[in-house]
Amino acid sequence: MSENKYYNIITYGCQMNEHDSERLAGMLEEMGYQHTDELADADIILLNTCIIRENAELKVFGKLGELKQYKRENSDLIIGIGGCMMQQDEPVDEVYKKYRHVDLIFGTHNIHHLPNLIKKIEETRDRVVEVWDEEEGLIPDLPSQRESEHSAWISIIQGCDNFCTYCIVPYVRGRERSRPVESIVDEAKRLAEDGVKEITLLGQNVNSYGNDLDKEITFPKLLEELNKVEKLKRIRFMTSHPRDFSDALLENIKKLDKLANHIHLPVQSGSNKVLKEMNRGYTREYYIERVKKIQEEIPGAAVSTDFIVGFPGESEEDFEKTIELVKELNFDMAYTFIYSQRSGTPAARRDDQVEEEVKKERLKRLMDLQNKISYDKNQKLIGTTQEILVTGPSNNDPEVYEGRTSTNKICFIEKNEELIGEIVEVKIEAAKSWTLEGTVI
Repeated sequence: MSENKYYNIITYGCQMNEHDSERLAGMLEEMGYQHTDELADADIILLNTCIIRENAELKVFGKLGELKQYKRENSDLIIGIGGCMMQQDEPVDEVYKKYRHVDLIFGTHNIHHLPNLIKKIEETRDRVVEVWDEEEGLIPDLPSQRESEHSAWISIIQGCDNFCTYCIVPYVRGRERSRPVESIVDEAKRLAEDGVKEITLLGQNVNSYGNDLDKEITFPKLLEELNKVEKLKRIRFMTSHPRDFSDALLENIKKLDKLANHIHLPVQSGSNKVLKEMNRGYTREYYIERVKKIQEEIPGAAVSTDFIVGFPGESEEDFEKTIELVKELNFDMAYTFIYSQRSGTPAARRDDQVEEEVKKERLKRLMDLQNKISYDKNQKLIGTTQEILVTGPSNNDPEVYEGRTSTNKICFIEKNEELIGEIVEVKIEAAKSWTLEGTVI
Protein backbone atom coordinates (compact mmCIF):
# COMPACT_ATOMS: atom_id res chain seq x y z
CA MET A 1 0.00 0.00 0.00
CA SER A 2 1.19 3.51 -0.83
CA GLU A 3 -0.10 5.87 1.84
CA ASN A 4 -0.27 9.62 1.19
CA LYS A 5 0.79 9.17 -2.40
CA TYR A 6 -0.99 10.67 -5.39
CA TYR A 7 -1.55 9.87 -9.06
CA ASN A 8 -2.63 11.71 -12.19
CA ILE A 9 -3.73 10.08 -15.45
CA ILE A 10 -3.75 11.98 -18.76
CA THR A 11 -5.96 10.36 -21.38
CA TYR A 12 -5.97 10.73 -25.16
CA GLY A 13 -8.39 9.21 -27.64
CA CYS A 14 -11.72 7.43 -27.58
CA GLN A 15 -14.15 6.18 -24.95
CA MET A 16 -12.29 2.86 -24.86
CA ASN A 17 -9.19 4.72 -23.70
CA GLU A 18 -11.19 6.70 -21.15
CA HIS A 19 -12.59 3.47 -19.79
CA ASP A 20 -9.09 1.96 -19.65
CA SER A 21 -8.01 5.03 -17.66
CA GLU A 22 -10.80 4.42 -15.18
CA ARG A 23 -9.46 0.90 -14.72
CA LEU A 24 -5.89 2.18 -14.32
CA ALA A 25 -7.21 4.58 -11.67
CA GLY A 26 -9.07 1.76 -9.96
CA MET A 27 -5.89 -0.31 -9.64
CA LEU A 28 -3.92 2.66 -8.32
CA GLU A 29 -6.65 3.40 -5.75
CA GLU A 30 -6.47 -0.22 -4.57
CA MET A 31 -2.71 0.25 -4.15
CA GLY A 32 -3.41 3.19 -1.82
CA TYR A 33 -2.78 6.06 -4.23
CA GLN A 34 -5.15 9.03 -4.30
CA HIS A 35 -6.09 11.18 -7.28
CA THR A 36 -4.77 14.70 -7.70
CA ASP A 37 -5.45 17.26 -10.42
CA GLU A 38 -2.08 18.91 -9.79
CA LEU A 39 0.81 17.33 -11.68
CA ALA A 40 3.29 18.91 -9.26
CA ASP A 41 1.73 16.93 -6.38
CA ALA A 42 1.69 13.56 -8.16
CA ASP A 43 3.90 10.61 -7.25
CA ILE A 44 2.77 8.77 -10.40
CA ILE A 45 1.83 10.33 -13.73
CA LEU A 46 0.46 8.02 -16.44
CA LEU A 47 -0.26 8.88 -20.07
CA ASN A 48 -2.87 6.66 -21.74
CA THR A 49 -2.28 7.19 -25.44
CA CYS A 50 -4.07 7.04 -28.78
CA ILE A 51 -2.57 6.37 -32.22
CA ILE A 52 -5.65 6.76 -34.41
CA ARG A 53 -4.66 10.27 -35.52
CA GLU A 54 -1.32 11.98 -35.90
CA ASN A 55 -2.42 14.99 -33.85
CA ALA A 56 -2.93 12.83 -30.75
CA GLU A 57 0.55 11.35 -31.17
CA LEU A 58 2.15 14.79 -31.40
CA LYS A 59 0.31 15.90 -28.26
CA VAL A 60 1.71 12.91 -26.37
CA PHE A 61 5.32 13.71 -27.25
CA GLY A 62 4.72 17.34 -26.35
CA LYS A 63 3.32 16.37 -22.94
CA LEU A 64 6.22 13.98 -22.28
CA GLY A 65 8.60 16.90 -22.84
CA GLU A 66 6.65 19.03 -20.35
CA LEU A 67 6.78 16.31 -17.69
CA LYS A 68 10.58 16.40 -17.54
CA GLN A 69 10.48 19.43 -15.25
CA TYR A 70 8.41 17.51 -12.67
CA LYS A 71 10.99 14.72 -12.68
CA ARG A 72 13.73 17.27 -11.99
CA GLU A 73 11.77 18.58 -9.00
CA ASN A 74 10.91 15.10 -7.68
CA SER A 75 13.37 12.35 -8.53
CA ASP A 76 11.03 9.73 -6.98
CA LEU A 77 8.23 10.61 -9.40
CA ILE A 78 7.18 7.65 -11.60
CA ILE A 79 6.23 8.61 -15.15
CA GLY A 80 4.57 5.93 -17.26
CA ILE A 81 3.07 5.72 -20.72
CA GLY A 82 0.67 3.10 -22.04
CA GLY A 83 -2.19 2.66 -24.48
CA CYS A 84 -2.48 2.08 -28.23
CA MET A 85 0.54 4.18 -29.19
CA MET A 86 2.79 1.87 -27.18
CA GLN A 87 1.70 -1.21 -29.15
CA GLN A 88 3.92 -0.09 -32.03
CA ASP A 89 7.70 -0.48 -32.10
CA GLU A 90 8.62 2.97 -33.43
CA PRO A 91 6.91 5.06 -30.71
CA VAL A 92 8.23 2.69 -28.01
CA ASP A 93 11.79 3.08 -29.30
CA GLU A 94 11.43 6.85 -29.52
CA VAL A 95 10.10 7.16 -25.98
CA TYR A 96 12.76 4.85 -24.56
CA LYS A 97 15.68 6.59 -26.29
CA LYS A 98 14.63 10.24 -26.26
CA TYR A 99 12.63 10.53 -23.04
CA ARG A 100 14.93 9.10 -20.40
CA HIS A 101 12.72 10.47 -17.60
CA VAL A 102 9.98 7.97 -18.52
CA ASP A 103 10.13 5.01 -16.10
CA LEU A 104 7.39 2.74 -17.46
CA ILE A 105 6.19 1.71 -20.92
CA PHE A 106 3.28 -0.74 -21.24
CA GLY A 107 0.68 -1.69 -23.85
CA THR A 108 -3.04 -2.30 -24.23
CA HIS A 109 -2.86 -6.06 -23.65
CA ASN A 110 -1.25 -5.94 -20.21
CA ILE A 111 -2.81 -2.99 -18.37
CA HIS A 112 -3.88 -5.44 -15.66
CA HIS A 113 -0.19 -5.88 -14.78
CA LEU A 114 0.15 -2.23 -13.75
CA PRO A 115 0.42 -2.87 -9.98
CA ASN A 116 3.26 -5.36 -10.45
CA LEU A 117 5.07 -3.05 -12.86
CA ILE A 118 4.86 -0.13 -10.44
CA LYS A 119 6.06 -2.26 -7.53
CA LYS A 120 9.04 -3.37 -9.60
CA ILE A 121 9.99 0.25 -10.30
CA GLU A 122 9.50 1.26 -6.66
CA GLU A 123 11.75 -1.57 -5.50
CA THR A 124 14.53 -1.35 -8.12
CA ARG A 125 14.19 2.20 -9.58
CA ASP A 126 14.92 0.57 -12.95
CA ARG A 127 13.09 1.57 -16.12
CA VAL A 128 10.51 -1.03 -17.14
CA VAL A 129 9.28 -1.80 -20.65
CA GLU A 130 6.61 -4.49 -20.90
CA VAL A 131 4.51 -4.52 -24.05
CA TRP A 132 2.79 -7.76 -24.96
CA ASP A 133 2.70 -8.40 -28.72
CA GLU A 134 -0.52 -10.40 -28.52
CA GLU A 135 -3.50 -10.59 -26.21
CA GLU A 136 -3.83 -13.59 -23.91
CA GLY A 137 -7.59 -13.91 -23.83
CA LEU A 138 -9.76 -11.26 -22.24
CA ILE A 139 -8.35 -8.68 -19.86
CA PRO A 140 -9.78 -9.76 -16.48
CA ASP A 141 -12.42 -7.68 -14.69
CA LEU A 142 -10.59 -4.85 -12.98
CA PRO A 143 -11.49 -2.30 -10.31
CA SER A 144 -12.65 0.98 -11.84
CA GLN A 145 -12.56 4.51 -10.47
CA ARG A 146 -15.41 6.16 -12.37
CA GLU A 147 -15.51 9.86 -13.18
CA SER A 148 -19.31 9.92 -12.90
CA GLU A 149 -21.46 8.49 -10.13
CA HIS A 150 -24.49 8.12 -12.35
CA SER A 151 -23.19 6.94 -15.72
CA ALA A 152 -20.63 4.28 -16.57
CA TRP A 153 -18.95 2.45 -19.43
CA ILE A 154 -18.99 -1.31 -19.79
CA SER A 155 -16.59 -2.96 -22.23
CA ILE A 156 -18.37 -5.89 -23.92
CA ILE A 157 -15.91 -6.80 -26.69
CA GLN A 158 -12.21 -6.15 -27.16
CA GLY A 159 -10.35 -5.82 -30.43
CA CYS A 160 -11.54 -5.67 -34.03
CA ASP A 161 -11.61 -8.05 -37.02
CA ASN A 162 -12.54 -5.57 -39.75
CA PHE A 163 -9.13 -4.30 -40.88
CA CYS A 164 -10.28 -1.08 -42.52
CA THR A 165 -7.32 0.04 -44.60
CA TYR A 166 -6.89 3.35 -42.73
CA CYS A 167 -7.20 1.94 -39.21
CA ILE A 168 -4.51 0.73 -36.82
CA VAL A 169 -6.91 -0.61 -34.14
CA PRO A 170 -6.76 -4.35 -35.03
CA TYR A 171 -2.96 -4.17 -34.78
CA VAL A 172 -2.86 -2.44 -31.38
CA ARG A 173 -5.92 -3.93 -29.67
CA GLY A 174 -5.93 -7.38 -31.24
CA ARG A 175 -8.70 -9.55 -32.67
CA GLU A 176 -12.25 -9.62 -31.35
CA ARG A 177 -12.85 -11.26 -27.97
CA SER A 178 -16.33 -11.10 -26.42
CA ARG A 179 -16.92 -11.06 -22.68
CA PRO A 180 -19.35 -13.67 -21.33
CA VAL A 181 -22.95 -12.44 -21.01
CA GLU A 182 -22.99 -13.28 -17.30
CA SER A 183 -19.95 -11.12 -16.62
CA ILE A 184 -21.46 -8.11 -18.41
CA VAL A 185 -24.88 -8.44 -16.76
CA ASP A 186 -23.29 -8.88 -13.31
CA GLU A 187 -21.26 -5.71 -13.84
CA ALA A 188 -24.39 -3.82 -14.91
CA LYS A 189 -26.21 -5.02 -11.77
CA ARG A 190 -23.35 -3.91 -9.51
CA LEU A 191 -23.25 -0.51 -11.17
CA ALA A 192 -27.02 -0.08 -10.87
CA GLU A 193 -26.89 -0.97 -7.17
CA ASP A 194 -24.14 1.63 -6.82
CA GLY A 195 -26.40 4.37 -8.18
CA VAL A 196 -25.57 4.29 -11.89
CA LYS A 197 -28.59 5.19 -14.02
CA GLU A 198 -27.04 4.98 -17.49
CA ILE A 199 -24.52 2.59 -19.00
CA THR A 200 -22.74 2.78 -22.35
CA LEU A 201 -21.64 -0.51 -23.89
CA LEU A 202 -18.26 -0.19 -25.58
CA GLY A 203 -16.54 -2.04 -28.39
CA GLN A 204 -14.81 -1.27 -31.67
CA ASN A 205 -17.82 -3.03 -33.22
CA VAL A 206 -20.48 -3.90 -30.66
CA ASN A 207 -22.59 -5.55 -33.37
CA SER A 208 -19.98 -8.31 -33.63
CA TYR A 209 -20.54 -9.21 -29.99
CA GLY A 210 -20.94 -12.96 -29.49
CA ASN A 211 -19.54 -14.07 -32.86
CA ASP A 212 -16.74 -15.85 -30.99
CA LEU A 213 -19.10 -17.31 -28.36
CA ASP A 214 -22.06 -19.69 -28.48
CA LYS A 215 -24.15 -19.21 -31.64
CA GLU A 216 -27.17 -18.34 -29.49
CA ILE A 217 -25.36 -15.30 -28.07
CA THR A 218 -25.84 -12.13 -30.11
CA PHE A 219 -25.72 -8.41 -29.42
CA PRO A 220 -29.54 -8.07 -29.55
CA LYS A 221 -29.80 -10.95 -27.02
CA LEU A 222 -27.32 -9.20 -24.73
CA LEU A 223 -29.43 -6.03 -24.87
CA GLU A 224 -32.50 -8.04 -23.87
CA GLU A 225 -30.71 -9.33 -20.77
CA LEU A 226 -29.43 -5.88 -19.80
CA ASN A 227 -32.88 -4.37 -20.24
CA LYS A 228 -34.02 -6.57 -17.33
CA VAL A 229 -31.56 -5.03 -14.86
CA GLU A 230 -33.53 -3.27 -12.15
CA LYS A 231 -32.70 0.35 -11.24
CA LEU A 232 -30.95 0.82 -14.59
CA LYS A 233 -32.73 3.53 -16.55
CA ARG A 234 -30.89 3.96 -19.85
CA ILE A 235 -28.61 1.87 -22.08
CA ARG A 236 -26.37 3.25 -24.84
CA PHE A 237 -23.88 1.51 -27.10
CA MET A 238 -21.06 2.42 -29.48
CA THR A 239 -19.71 1.84 -31.98
CA SER A 240 -21.88 0.00 -34.51
CA HIS A 241 -20.48 -1.13 -37.85
CA PRO A 242 -23.09 -0.49 -40.57
CA ARG A 243 -22.41 -3.85 -42.21
CA ASP A 244 -23.53 -5.67 -39.06
CA PHE A 245 -26.49 -3.46 -38.08
CA SER A 246 -29.19 -6.13 -38.25
CA ASP A 247 -32.98 -5.98 -38.37
CA ALA A 248 -32.98 -7.88 -35.06
CA LEU A 249 -31.02 -5.05 -33.47
CA LEU A 250 -33.41 -2.48 -34.92
CA GLU A 251 -36.39 -4.40 -33.51
CA ASN A 252 -34.84 -4.43 -30.05
CA ILE A 253 -34.13 -0.70 -30.15
CA LYS A 254 -37.83 -0.23 -30.91
CA LYS A 255 -39.19 -2.52 -28.20
CA LEU A 256 -36.72 -2.36 -25.28
CA ASP A 257 -37.74 0.56 -23.10
CA LYS A 258 -34.29 1.28 -21.62
CA LEU A 259 -32.42 1.64 -24.90
CA ALA A 260 -31.51 5.23 -25.70
CA ASN A 261 -33.04 6.75 -28.80
CA HIS A 262 -29.66 7.31 -30.45
CA ILE A 263 -27.71 5.26 -32.98
CA HIS A 264 -24.13 6.09 -33.91
CA LEU A 265 -23.43 4.53 -37.31
CA PRO A 266 -20.10 5.64 -38.86
CA VAL A 267 -20.21 5.80 -42.66
CA GLN A 268 -16.77 7.41 -43.30
CA SER A 269 -17.51 8.30 -46.96
CA GLY A 270 -20.40 8.67 -49.39
CA SER A 271 -18.41 7.31 -52.34
CA ASN A 272 -18.61 3.62 -53.25
CA LYS A 273 -15.11 3.78 -54.68
CA VAL A 274 -13.69 5.16 -51.44
CA LEU A 275 -15.73 2.76 -49.29
CA LYS A 276 -14.34 -0.19 -51.26
CA GLU A 277 -10.78 1.08 -50.92
CA MET A 278 -11.36 1.60 -47.19
CA ASN A 279 -12.50 -2.06 -46.97
CA ARG A 280 -15.70 -1.01 -45.19
CA GLY A 281 -17.71 -3.97 -46.47
CA TYR A 282 -20.87 -2.10 -47.55
CA THR A 283 -22.02 0.24 -50.29
CA ARG A 284 -23.45 3.74 -50.19
CA GLU A 285 -26.86 2.31 -51.19
CA TYR A 286 -26.83 -0.25 -48.37
CA TYR A 287 -25.94 2.42 -45.81
CA ILE A 288 -28.71 4.74 -47.00
CA GLU A 289 -31.23 1.90 -46.75
CA ARG A 290 -30.15 1.15 -43.15
CA VAL A 291 -30.40 4.75 -41.97
CA LYS A 292 -33.71 5.41 -43.70
CA LYS A 293 -35.16 2.29 -42.11
CA ILE A 294 -34.05 3.55 -38.68
CA GLN A 295 -35.58 6.97 -39.33
CA GLU A 296 -38.85 5.49 -40.60
CA GLU A 297 -39.34 2.84 -37.91
CA ILE A 298 -38.11 4.88 -34.92
CA PRO A 299 -39.52 8.38 -35.31
CA GLY A 300 -37.54 10.86 -33.25
CA ALA A 301 -34.43 8.70 -33.13
CA ALA A 302 -31.15 10.57 -33.56
CA VAL A 303 -28.60 9.16 -35.99
CA SER A 304 -25.00 10.33 -35.80
CA THR A 305 -22.04 9.30 -37.93
CA ASP A 306 -18.31 9.68 -38.63
CA PHE A 307 -16.59 10.95 -41.76
CA ILE A 308 -12.99 10.74 -42.90
CA VAL A 309 -12.12 13.51 -45.37
CA GLY A 310 -9.21 13.21 -47.78
CA PHE A 311 -8.71 9.45 -47.86
CA PRO A 312 -5.97 8.59 -50.42
CA GLY A 313 -7.28 8.92 -53.95
CA GLU A 314 -10.44 10.77 -52.90
CA SER A 315 -11.42 12.96 -55.87
CA GLU A 316 -13.67 16.02 -55.83
CA GLU A 317 -16.39 13.80 -57.30
CA ASP A 318 -15.95 11.31 -54.42
CA PHE A 319 -16.21 14.11 -51.90
CA GLU A 320 -19.36 15.47 -53.56
CA LYS A 321 -20.91 12.03 -53.05
CA THR A 322 -20.30 12.51 -49.32
CA ILE A 323 -21.95 15.95 -49.43
CA GLU A 324 -24.95 14.47 -51.25
CA LEU A 325 -25.22 11.69 -48.63
CA VAL A 326 -25.30 14.23 -45.80
CA LYS A 327 -28.02 16.24 -47.52
CA GLU A 328 -30.10 13.12 -48.13
CA LEU A 329 -29.89 11.59 -44.66
CA ASN A 330 -29.89 14.72 -42.45
CA PHE A 331 -27.77 13.37 -39.59
CA ASP A 332 -28.34 14.83 -36.14
CA MET A 333 -24.60 14.95 -35.56
CA ALA A 334 -21.44 14.05 -37.44
CA TYR A 335 -17.87 13.72 -36.24
CA THR A 336 -15.59 14.76 -39.07
CA PHE A 337 -11.87 14.04 -39.33
CA ILE A 338 -9.09 14.68 -41.78
CA TYR A 339 -7.45 11.45 -42.96
CA SER A 340 -4.21 10.84 -41.08
CA GLN A 341 -1.56 8.39 -42.28
CA ARG A 342 -0.97 5.63 -39.75
CA SER A 343 2.23 3.65 -40.16
CA GLY A 344 1.51 -0.04 -40.68
CA THR A 345 -1.83 0.42 -42.46
CA PRO A 346 -2.36 -0.24 -46.21
CA ALA A 347 -3.71 3.27 -46.85
CA ALA A 348 -0.54 4.88 -45.47
CA ARG A 349 1.56 3.18 -48.17
CA ARG A 350 -0.45 4.61 -51.07
CA ASP A 351 1.23 7.19 -53.29
CA ASP A 352 -1.98 9.11 -54.08
CA GLN A 353 -2.25 10.98 -50.78
CA VAL A 354 -4.52 14.05 -50.89
CA GLU A 355 -2.85 17.42 -50.31
CA GLU A 356 -3.32 18.84 -46.83
CA GLU A 357 -4.87 22.10 -48.03
CA VAL A 358 -7.42 20.19 -50.09
CA LYS A 359 -8.32 18.07 -47.07
CA LYS A 360 -8.78 21.15 -44.87
CA GLU A 361 -10.98 22.89 -47.45
CA ARG A 362 -13.20 19.81 -47.82
CA LEU A 363 -13.44 19.40 -44.07
CA LYS A 364 -14.68 22.97 -43.69
CA ARG A 365 -17.33 22.50 -46.34
CA LEU A 366 -18.55 19.32 -44.71
CA MET A 367 -18.60 20.83 -41.22
CA ASP A 368 -20.43 23.95 -42.38
CA LEU A 369 -23.11 21.81 -43.99
CA GLN A 370 -23.52 19.50 -41.00
CA ASN A 371 -23.60 22.40 -38.53
CA LYS A 372 -26.50 23.95 -40.44
CA ILE A 373 -28.39 20.63 -40.55
CA SER A 374 -27.82 20.07 -36.81
CA TYR A 375 -28.97 23.61 -36.07
CA ASP A 376 -32.15 23.24 -38.12
CA LYS A 377 -33.00 19.89 -36.53
CA ASN A 378 -32.45 21.24 -33.03
CA GLN A 379 -34.61 24.30 -33.74
CA LYS A 380 -37.52 21.93 -34.31
CA LEU A 381 -37.12 20.68 -30.73
CA ILE A 382 -37.99 24.09 -29.26
CA GLY A 383 -41.26 23.75 -27.38
CA THR A 384 -40.94 19.98 -27.00
CA THR A 385 -40.36 18.06 -23.78
CA GLN A 386 -37.19 15.98 -23.51
CA GLU A 387 -35.96 13.65 -20.77
CA ILE A 388 -32.40 14.34 -19.65
CA LEU A 389 -30.07 12.64 -17.19
CA VAL A 390 -28.62 15.51 -15.17
CA THR A 391 -24.86 15.05 -14.76
CA GLY A 392 -23.92 18.25 -12.91
CA PRO A 393 -22.21 21.59 -13.58
CA SER A 394 -21.25 22.56 -17.12
CA ASN A 395 -17.52 22.61 -17.82
CA ASN A 396 -17.82 26.21 -18.99
CA ASP A 397 -20.09 27.59 -16.25
CA PRO A 398 -20.54 25.99 -12.80
CA GLU A 399 -23.76 27.96 -12.33
CA VAL A 400 -25.34 26.09 -15.23
CA TYR A 401 -26.10 22.38 -15.07
CA GLU A 402 -26.16 19.99 -18.00
CA GLY A 403 -27.50 16.61 -18.97
CA ARG A 404 -28.09 14.47 -22.04
CA THR A 405 -31.30 13.60 -23.79
CA SER A 406 -32.07 10.06 -24.85
CA THR A 407 -30.95 11.20 -28.32
CA ASN A 408 -27.53 12.10 -26.85
CA LYS A 409 -27.89 15.87 -27.13
CA ILE A 410 -26.45 18.10 -24.42
CA CYS A 411 -29.07 20.20 -22.65
CA PHE A 412 -28.38 23.05 -20.22
CA ILE A 413 -30.69 23.84 -17.28
CA GLU A 414 -30.61 26.03 -14.17
CA LYS A 415 -28.39 24.91 -11.31
CA ASN A 416 -30.12 22.52 -8.91
CA GLU A 417 -27.92 20.12 -6.92
CA GLU A 418 -30.89 17.93 -5.98
CA LEU A 419 -31.33 16.93 -9.63
CA ILE A 420 -27.84 15.49 -10.18
CA GLY A 421 -28.19 11.86 -11.16
CA GLU A 422 -31.91 12.15 -11.86
CA ILE A 423 -33.74 11.80 -15.16
CA VAL A 424 -36.05 14.82 -15.46
CA GLU A 425 -38.38 16.29 -18.05
CA VAL A 426 -37.22 19.54 -19.60
CA LYS A 427 -39.10 21.93 -21.87
CA ILE A 428 -36.71 23.05 -24.62
CA GLU A 429 -36.63 26.84 -25.01
CA ALA A 430 -33.50 27.48 -27.12
CA ALA A 431 -31.18 25.50 -29.37
CA LYS A 432 -27.85 25.73 -31.17
CA SER A 433 -26.10 23.28 -33.50
CA TRP A 434 -24.72 21.13 -30.68
CA THR A 435 -26.65 22.10 -27.52
CA LEU A 436 -30.14 22.70 -26.16
CA GLU A 437 -31.39 24.89 -23.31
CA GLY A 438 -34.50 24.33 -21.28
CA THR A 439 -36.48 24.54 -18.06
CA VAL A 440 -37.18 21.59 -15.80
CA ILE A 441 -40.89 20.79 -15.67
